[in-house]
Amino acid sequence: MSLLRLTLAYLRPYKAWVAAVVVLQSIATIASLYLPSLNARIIDQGVAQGDTDFIWSTGVRMLLVCLLQVAAAIAGIYFGARAAMAVGRDMRRDVFRKVDSLGTLDVSRFGTATLITRNTNDVQQVQMLVLMTLNFMVSTPIMCAGGIVMALREDPGLSWLVWVSVPLLFVVVTALVVKLLPLFRVMQERIDGINGVLREQIVGIRVIRAFVREGFESERYREANLRLTDVSVRVGNLFVLMFPVIMMILHLATAAVLWFGGHRVDSGLIEVGALTAFLQYLLQILVAVMMGVFMVMMIPRAAVSAERVQELLGTDPTMVVATGSAPTPSSGEVELRDVTFGYPGAELPVLDHVSFVAPQGRTTAIVGSTGSGKSTLLSLVPRLFDAQSGTVAIGGTPVQDLSREQLATLIGYVPQKPYLFSGTIASNLRFGKPDATEDELWEALRVAQAEDFVREKSDVLDENVAQGGTNVSGGQRQRLCIARALVGRPRVLLFDDSFSALDVTTDARLRESLAEATADTGTTVIIVAQRIATIRSADQIVVLDGGKVVGTGTHEQLLESNETYREIVESQMSAEEVA
Repeated sequence: MSLLRLTLAYLRPYKAWVAAVVVLQSIATIASLYLPSLNARIIDQGVAQGDTDFIWSTGVRMLLVCLLQVAAAIAGIYFGARAAMAVGRDMRRDVFRKVDSLGTLDVSRFGTATLITRNTNDVQQVQMLVLMTLNFMVSTPIMCAGGIVMALREDPGLSWLVWVSVPLLFVVVTALVVKLLPLFRVMQERIDGINGVLREQIVGIRVIRAFVREGFESERYREANLRLTDVSVRVGNLFVLMFPVIMMILHLATAAVLWFGGHRVDSGLIEVGALTAFLQYLLQILVAVMMGVFMVMMIPRAAVSAERVQELLGTDPTMVVATGSAPTPSSGEVELRDVTFGYPGAELPVLDHVSFVAPQGRTTAIVGSTGSGKSTLLSLVPRLFDAQSGTVAIGGTPVQDLSREQLATLIGYVPQKPYLFSGTIASNLRFGKPDATEDELWEALRVAQAEDFVREKSDVLDENVAQGGTNVSGGQRQRLCIARALVGRPRVLLFDDSFSALDVTTDARLRESLAEATADTGTTVIIVAQRIATIRSADQIVVLDGGKVVGTGTHEQLLESNETYREIVESQMSAEEVA
């Protein structure tokens, strides 16, 4: 049912093309059914009686009918292909938009590998089924019904051959479909698996090589490949069995027509031309059934794929996106009031009743041990996650009431793992502000301490950037990501441990330049950092421990009053002294 609902929904905008396919395929099929009858008349009334004029006139008629059949078939396939490709295009578009609308937790629940498979392989299976349906399932029933009528018209005495061979084909098809459906479901799941392994190996190739784990990863891929190969071979075995059985039925039917029909010709019950026409009609019927078999064989896999696509399209995002009815706040003050958040399945929340205010125009630093919830807390501000309880507000407006566009305008976010998109340096910097001028780009690069190395590039701002930014160093990639966040001049800047790849000197220059750039604009800066040198000059430092706020104040105040902060500072000072 998912397959039927999905295909009908996506074919509805192209019903004119579908109607054209039905009309054209009907014309082509009727013309094809008319040809054996004309051929029989040439044999019985022309060749047998030596009437050359009749042969020429009927032959010309056959040629015209054949040309009509070819033209209608070509046009029908054209419109069918257009409709099927449009369905695939629209389905991929909707799957992409649905994935784009899902929250981070929703994406994690599905998994990256299966989302890629659903947008590519699964959509392709449905698309190919639509193509086969429009090309063959219109002509197949007409060919079967019309062929049976025309065959009975030629010789009712041989009709029993039709009633034996056609049902026999249907029995074979039904048995194969029953066996193939569960295999196709397993096949799609194993395609997910092999995609997941391959994606991990490509993304983590540096780690694999650093730990010399190529052999282990090769074995992982070999096992995933063998699992997919195993189910593919089982499917292939059924297909290999299917074609000989179908061909055997076709040849047996042909032999039976010639054997029993020959006796009827010898007895004078049927003419040679009529027997030839009956044989052609029977073969047309069986070939039509065989083409229907090819399409029916695609239904189980397409049905599984349609269920997977429908499951994704029918998923309601756990994060409801606001329409933007609330006015955009004029203030960049960030406030968390009694915020609690935990990941699904976790025994304890990551953040437990967290409250603090990041004043406008000030720098607030968040520090804590690994796993204390620093990055998670920062992710709540741009709504990468939604708090389970409590309120996260910007300028007094809860972030749930702001649209994604409003949040993107208000917030500049630099993630913990810097990522650049394939394109150029300029296209990456304009990611948040497409109409940014070159002067704005250079200003952002200057503040991010990236101006010097960008000017050294041969193509400067038009320098090519590989996917993920793999053709630049870690520090350069981090500075370009910082510059990207600065281009739009947001009211709130969020840095999630974004200075870790920078040397101490560059870190200090960047913080000084950033303070100058944000001083006049009243930008609220929130920094998550492990390095005390990065955050010691912050106007306010929030200390997290076990998902709870255990201290708030300046560097000097916390050194005197907060044991957790003092331990962090002393551990780093010791490390620096040893170095």
